[in-house]
Amino acid sequence: MDIVLKLRELRRLSGLSQKDVSRLSGVGEKTVSSFETGDRIDAMKLSQLRKLLRVYTITEDEFFSRKMDDLFDPESLLQQSREDTLVAGLGELSAPMRDALLERFEFMLQAAQLAAASQQSRNTPVPPIARPIAPARLHAVA
Repeated sequence: MDIVLKLRELRRLSGLSQKDVSRLSGVGEKTVSSFETGDRIDAMKLSQLRKLLRVYTITEDEFFSRKMDDLFDPESLLQQSREDTLVAGLGELSAPMRDALLERFEFMLQAAQLAAASQQSRNTPVPPIARPIAPARLHAVA
């Protein structure tokens, strides 16, 4: 999630106007406005960000954390829930089965990363990953 949206939403959730934030932080009202619209976000100084975060009682670590993204982004929350479910499911498996799945997952992740890098360099679509043959069919073919 981008900084512009986070700043705007933090102010809105705090029930403050840009004028209030300016007065409490010591950052000019026009500057606060330009940060929230993205016009001058590239020119933001770290000291200005710290002043704004103090007004919202948020630390820098919290501001840049995934938790903050989840607060404003329901898709991020759904993705985290899916990941948590997968990790919990892995934990319920026997060690050999878990290790086998993790090894396959690492292989698929490396393949996906290579495909993404290749796509970026050629700017072409990545073909869908083929589904593995079911174990029962595998034995029937052999």
